[in-house]
Amino acid sequence: MTATITSLTGMRFAKGHGTGNDFVLIADPGGMRELASEQIAALCDRRRGIGGDGLIRAVRSRNIADGTAILEENPAAEWFMDYYNADGSLSEMCGNGVRVFVHFLVTQGLVALEAGEKLAIGTRGGIKYVARLGEGYQVDMGPWGFIFPEESGQGSDSLVEASGLEVARPALSITLGNPHTVVALADLAELATVNLTLTPVVTPLPLHGTNVEFAVPAEPLVKDDVGHISMRVHERGVGETLSCGTGACAAAAATRFWAGSGTPDLWAVALPGGVLGVRFQPGPDGREHVHLSGPAVMVAEGVLA
Repeated sequence: MTATITSLTGMRFAKGHGTGNDFVLIADPGGMRELASEQIAALCDRRRGIGGDGLIRAVRSRNIADGTAILEENPAAEWFMDYYNADGSLSEMCGNGVRVFVHFLVTQGLVALEAGEKLAIGTRGGIKYVARLGEGYQVDMGPWGFIFPEESGQGSDSLVEASGLEVARPALSITLGNPHTVVALADLAELATVNLTLTPVVTPLPLHGTNVEFAVPAEPLVKDDVGHISMRVHERGVGETLSCGTGACAAAAATRFWAGSGTPDLWAVALPGGVLGVRFQPGPDGREHVHLSGPAVMVAEGVLA
């Protein structure tokens, strides 16, 4: 690992997080620095590297192959979020990551974005529109959907086995450009018993794997027109993280679906790293979009020795 990092000597980096979901960030506007999966894993190693749940490379969309279709859809999507899991594997999107990514662009002087303004960002999960708030950012995550729509009418489409749970639990698989499988648990005590140092077993497993959310609806579920959920998550290629933005959206979507008509459009999702806001509203394409809001914090900058 050390030799792998040493080969990147002189590379500038930053470290940021969104509700404890942390990332190594590098600016590479010209798309000149391709990192091998081993280098990414070494940088994200918490003992021998910088440490992070993932790595994000900021590259102009015109300078990365995946950005071509993005620019055809919206030429204003100048920047592409090239995102990798902590093990070096490629990932489509990250809800916390895209907020931190935009904050990185702002703090590095790569974009100007005032409160109330919006920025189009290219990702492998499509274009995401990020608005700067007075505190934090709000992301239009786009439409959500079922991974197995033919099974969703039953309320579950898969079974999840997890260490700490005596029997497999029914689950619902949700896509937000990346895959999620949501399990409802009875209470916070049960949530605490789940051992997420081991990867949950999902059957059937979505084609490219899945993130697994364990969610507990509050009692009462709705207070002051806001739905409330507590959640833990096991992210593919990472393990348990303090927070997952797309996972929070998936958990809210699944809980709202299970609860039926009359449930609110605004949700507060409590994770170990903090609380994220999730709002459902009609999108410009006529489909229901999910909006994620939360903080983004830069904590360090440096140069690899």
